[in-house]
Amino acid sequence: MREIGLPSLTVQIQPGEETLVNVETIFYTRPRPFERSVTLLGFDVDLVATPVRYTWVHDDGTVSTTSRPGRPYPAMDVTHRYREPADDVHPRVDVTYRVRYRVDGGAWQTIGQTLQASGPAAELDVREAAPVLTKP
Repeated sequence: MREIGLPSLTVQIQPGEETLVNVETIFYTRPRPFERSVTLLGFDVDLVATPVRYTWVHDDGTVSTTSRPGRPYPAMDVTHRYREPADDVHPRVDVTYRVRYRVDGGAWQTIGQTLQASGPAAELDVREAAPVLTKP
């Protein structure tokens, strides 16, 4: 049996490796087209995997799900507001794919179930800040 791994995606975070409590933190990822041709038992098999769902694991006990990969600032398509300060939070994005295939150039067919690829964890520190008044 031959196994073909689907690509895991890296979560991108803005403003970067640090964010603040109660501030919208932006998440996004950059999906890439996935197309492969393999020979299996003498048959040519073409595969196309398309992301259909993104599960954003915030590593604070919450997750959210979207059908889009988000975009960087100024778009705020996918955001999360951390409620508590924390060191070494490890958010990630898990991608659910729908896979189509065809054998020897025949009609395209869809695999009956979706497949998921878990992304690598990023590093994020959540800081707390307080406003301070100063004399001019």
